[in-house]
Amino acid sequence: MDAVPCLRVPKCDAQEFRQQLLSRTFLDRGFGLVKESTGTVLLPIVPWCLPQVDVTPPGGSCQLVWCQSSLLKKKEKGRRRDNKLEEVLLELLESHGERWTEELRIDLPRSFQRHGDLVLLGHNCFLAPPWKKIDKQLWRAVAKGLGAKRLARMSGICSDGYRSPKVTMLLGEHSWVEHVDNGITYEFDVTKCMFSAGNISEKLRVAGFDCRGETVVDLYAGIGYFTLPYLVHAGAAHVHACEWNPHAVQALHKNLVINGVHDRCTVHPEDNRQVQLGSVADRVNLGLIPTSEDGWPVACRLLKKTTGGILHIHQNVTWPGVITDEWGVRGKREAWQAWAADAASRVGSLLKELTSKPWTTSIQHIEAVKSYAPHVHHVVLDLECRPS
Repeated sequence: MDAVPCLRVPKCDAQEFRQQLLSRTFLDRGFGLVKESTGTVLLPIVPWCLPQVDVTPPGGSCQLVWCQSSLLKKKEKGRRRDNKLEEVLLELLESHGERWTEELRIDLPRSFQRHGDLVLLGHNCFLAPPWKKIDKQLWRAVAKGLGAKRLARMSGICSDGYRSPKVTMLLGEHSWVEHVDNGITYEFDVTKCMFSAGNISEKLRVAGFDCRGETVVDLYAGIGYFTLPYLVHAGAAHVHACEWNPHAVQALHKNLVINGVHDRCTVHPEDNRQVQLGSVADRVNLGLIPTSEDGWPVACRLLKKTTGGILHIHQNVTWPGVITDEWGVRGKREAWQAWAADAASRVGSLLKELTSKPWTTSIQHIEAVKSYAPHVHHVVLDLECRPS
């Protein structure tokens, strides 16, 4: 086949469209998805299902296109990686008198995070009984199959107020890793600190801001997910980074030095509600989900009272289970807009109460970061706040 029918959809909508196609068995799983430089994604469709596919959902947010079968490249690459892991494990099982089964194939990791020479597995793989008989030899074989030297497994998130990961080292003597995104190096202890690869689009967006001459406050700095893009790429004059997790603070200090920006950052290792800062901020980053509402009063207090500034407010926004169109596009965007309008109103009231003067709050932009769960989307509101 020379060309493949595809739906071209906005990147922020790709996951929802993909789920809709999968549920109708319209998605051609023999091909890989393609991310285009224009901010859109191509979703391949099974050709004989085309007559049943509505390619003009309300809002006109997708279109039918034909793409060359070079789409196969990405899928083949993933298949070769899977085959390598299967080959290594098959050899190991046979040496222990075990046989390869479909149950074991399904039990292989479907996705994982790679941080330098360490691979972080999820909790839902290698659970079948035959794996337990192999034990330590299993992890050496998995590392070989995935091209890693160290392995770890994540089983959830601790309820300790820090969102610390529950991670167990499976292979390797230490748990510090290095991850490079957009020319920025992050080092951290994978058993103590979270790293969300899904936030890369927002980190790239922050890197594109022009913050020259600005003072930025990052209320939930972590290991520097957004602090570092503000300093390294956006050119912020100074960043105040607030973080109360001591393990993240340790990594943050290290990362500021590694990236050569420690002289333009002040780290506040405490609860951001207790930070002793005046009205210093031209911009405040509130990068906490599912909600950053506890930080809104703090952010308002930190904005410059004479000129105001911009708040970047992160939130997981839920839209109704009964959606307003087949694809859910209109329904979720209406939910984003409604939440943003409510946030703008509430922030305006907070600022008026704080300063005894009226403020204007304007929605500059709503950025969709990623789908967090069915009918839940991680979004960022850019809210401009100016004294009237």
